[in-house]
Amino acid sequence: MPSAAYIHIPFCRRRCFYCDFPISVVGDRPPLARQNPEAGFGTIAEYVTILRQEIQTAATITSSSTDAVPQPLQTVFFGGGTPSLLTAPQLAQVLQVLDRQFGIAPNAEISMEMDPDTFDRDRLKGYVAAGVNRVSLGAQAFQTELLQACGRTHTPEDIATAVALLHQCGVTNFSLDLISGLPHQTIDHWQASLQAVLQLDPTHVSVYDLTVEAGTAFDRWYQPGISPLPTETATVEMYQMAQQVLTQAGYQHYEISNYAKPGYQCRHNRVYWENCPYYGFGMGAASYVNGQRFTRPRKRQAYYDWVQQFAASKQIDWPITPPDEQLLDTLMLGLRLSEGLNLGELAETFGLASVQQILLSLKPYATKGWVAQLDRYHQPLSGWPIEVTAEHRIHLTDPAGFLVSNVILADLFNVLSSRMTSEVSAKS
Repeated sequence: MPSAAYIHIPFCRRRCFYCDFPISVVGDRPPLARQNPEAGFGTIAEYVTILRQEIQTAATITSSSTDAVPQPLQTVFFGGGTPSLLTAPQLAQVLQVLDRQFGIAPNAEISMEMDPDTFDRDRLKGYVAAGVNRVSLGAQAFQTELLQACGRTHTPEDIATAVALLHQCGVTNFSLDLISGLPHQTIDHWQASLQAVLQLDPTHVSVYDLTVEAGTAFDRWYQPGISPLPTETATVEMYQMAQQVLTQAGYQHYEISNYAKPGYQCRHNRVYWENCPYYGFGMGAASYVNGQRFTRPRKRQAYYDWVQQFAASKQIDWPITPPDEQLLDTLMLGLRLSEGLNLGELAETFGLASVQQILLSLKPYATKGWVAQLDRYHQPLSGWPIEVTAEHRIHLTDPAGFLVSNVILADLFNVLSSRMTSEVSAKS
């Protein structure tokens, strides 16, 4: 049974130029909540009502369709969009229905993504009173011109103000997000942003490399690697600089894009990377339950219609995920972590032959120093191939292996896809 829940809040003041997430733009006008604390934009209030209906229906189905003992949620993550456009009472309503239907553990990590200019002290105090104990703050950059170039609404000063509010309200566990590879971004910009992060002293830092997604404004305006976007050489230097600066400052590089002080890794996101089950609720959200993945509609009205049908039928037509796809998911997620994957566990779940094929495919990358083996204490070992036991792990090296992770994972995808195609052909 899942013990983690992702809640998608799709509303934003405007769409950032790099964003392809399922969102709804509500504009820059101030929310009605300033006039009525129980209100909000009408569309947001309507969404919260539908969202609560989905959660309640899902809980009913889960409790009636399995003999497994329900376990309280250990993590809840409000993502978006901009969850901090919710009023505190609206957030509390969602947490209350989650607690009523699934239970929320007393020590649960309850995270919330926030934009720096979307909350004040009173609103933040309301979030904390409702249960939020971890905040992911979307800083992205510390230069006004870069923030404007990617369509952000906040300023560098707003970031500092937001962090001060977090401290005032007792939120000591907070993350800052940065994006490298932005238009007009230079190495000097990047170095200054990293130093600004260290000055603000978050417990966690996420460093993402810009991807120009199809259908976005950046996709219409820019071609990767062509000015004003930085060159690939420059973005590699940015990644290496982040790794060096943050690890020297005491942050653990525990995942390709994430750094944390000891004891502050994001518990919720580790659920994804460890390929554990989780609930997803809201427009465009994905669930992973009973070994199957399911994604909700990405448009708001289509999502509303789906929830109504879901509530009436009380069933989901779960797609069937073949074992090789489950293996591929496990590899692509687990190799993002610095500790990599346990070979004995892989063999137990997917078979020794599959693991041996994976090791054979990875051998050229091991020779280059991009993939390596660890012992059970996560200490480096030499040699390849390696014995498939619970004593051995494989991981991508940092930073060399992490930098080429897409190449390595694409190769594994091709190997496993070819095997799936061969198996299908043999059966037909």
